[in-house]
Amino acid sequence: MVAPGTELHEALEHILRARTGALLVVGDSQEVLSLVNGGFRIDAVMHPSALYELAKMDGAIVLSSDAQRILYANTQLVPDPMIPSLETGTRHRTAERVARQTGTLVIAISQRRNVITLYRGDLKYVVQDIGVLLAKANQALSTLDKYRAVLDQALNNLSAVEFEDLATLFDVTTCIQRAQMVARIGGEIERHVAELGDEGRLVRMQLEELMVDAKDEGPMIVRDYLVKTGDPEDAGKVWEALMNLDADELLDHGLMARLLGYGGTGTASLDLSVTPRGYRVVRKIPRVPMPVIENLVSVFHHLPAILNASIEELDDVEGIGEVRARAIKQGLNRLREQVLLDRHL
Repeated sequence: MVAPGTELHEALEHILRARTGALLVVGDSQEVLSLVNGGFRIDAVMHPSALYELAKMDGAIVLSSDAQRILYANTQLVPDPMIPSLETGTRHRTAERVARQTGTLVIAISQRRNVITLYRGDLKYVVQDIGVLLAKANQALSTLDKYRAVLDQALNNLSAVEFEDLATLFDVTTCIQRAQMVARIGGEIERHVAELGDEGRLVRMQLEELMVDAKDEGPMIVRDYLVKTGDPEDAGKVWEALMNLDADELLDHGLMARLLGYGGTGTASLDLSVTPRGYRVVRKIPRVPMPVIENLVSVFHHLPAILNASIEELDDVEGIGEVRARAIKQGLNRLREQVLLDRHL
């Protein structure tokens, strides 16, 4: 709502450059309006120049919840004084209390420090300069590029041992660890892109290119190796639990193994031979939809059985005709040759 490219951002930039300061409430609920005391009822279409001119007055400005209309100007806000606030300035203290009391977005622009601060509920965020954000985003993109290369190598190694039926729990947790790192860096860049707005177009394009297919790799590995079930909902819950691990916990292969449902925490347990269900590998074959892959796994149960199945056996699976069965068989053979070649290279 306040990112570059929006009218509200343009208005905030005008106010910031003029060093007039401002207090804006983006919300028109009854709870917000009950805090309004005095001022002028405007009820006009929001325009950056109009908002900038009204900010020259001392009071707060109340906008509609979609920030498309200016409702009140030069008004005083009277939140509950018992709501705790660590802010020192009157404007920022009022902003924090209104945000906590109503859960509405409140924007405070400091007249002396030339800083935009956002409040919503218990959250506080200082809007950063675009140049700083772009530098952070580009640094994160460089890091993502390196981690994506490491992830691709780990996935190739995993595919190779899966085709040879030699995968161990350590191979699996290593790939999950790498996929988690890529997902976390990607999430950080997405937040930068959101804040950059129109200024983040190039960053968004680079992010999309680097994250092609990477988003689904981690959850698919979890679904392949989750003990007792390959249900996507259960796999999603485990992936979320992995996302909530802190940096130190993410380095603990034993902890990841336990989240997948494997007992034991020692090094020996990580040498345990495991067999994938085959979701991730079969998904790499073009034009094979997910419902067909699920039917395939429900019939054959694991990847080695799918690899060893004849075209006639594949043809018997619901949703797979003779043409698709032949395509799956040939596709798996090509994938096997490719990953084994890449591994040796």
